[in-house]
Amino acid sequence: MGLFDLKLPGRLILASGSPRRVELVREMGIEPAVLPQDVDETPLPDEGARALVTRLAQLKATSALADAREGDIILAADTTVAIHDKELGKPAGEAEARAMLAELSGLTHEVYTGVCLIRKGNPNQKVSFSEVTEVEFYDLSEEEIAAYVATGEPLDKAGAYGIQGLGRALVREIRGDYFNVVGLPVAHTLRELARLAEAKA
Repeated sequence: MGLFDLKLPGRLILASGSPRRVELVREMGIEPAVLPQDVDETPLPDEGARALVTRLAQLKATSALADAREGDIILAADTTVAIHDKELGKPAGEAEARAMLAELSGLTHEVYTGVCLIRKGNPNQKVSFSEVTEVEFYDLSEEEIAAYVATGEPLDKAGAYGIQGLGRALVREIRGDYFNVVGLPVAHTLRELARLAEAKA
């Protein structure tokens, strides 16, 4: 299936400016064309976390089509954190980051990532899927939360933590794909990418 010697029919366009996703794609052996898409990420009324990340990934991928050439494959993804059916996006500032971490303290939450791949052609070929990983936090003291927020790491991350950085010290256990929590379920994405790359135009 070409998982380890992937031959793409064109460029891989990464419709995301996330440094984590750029790094993960490079670790897959692919140098992407990074073209972040500016889309409205406001959840729709009564929209659940899985539906939200799936819709936003599709929206970002579709938005990037205008910059793609035939044979290019667009990769877009969106990640969010949810607890008690409540979606936690990126904190607006330090106070919101502290509140999010206090809410996650000692509990298990879910991390959802939606992924959309589009191979530009006539017609376009599209694959869309989502993954969920359960993450359990240690009980966190106010001092630990304040010290972590003071590092600045939580401020640009869904749920106010980065498992690949200092935030790993908060995590007791994960159930599911670790890389999904980082921002891209690598193994599933690579398999779908290989299928699209090998599909007849």
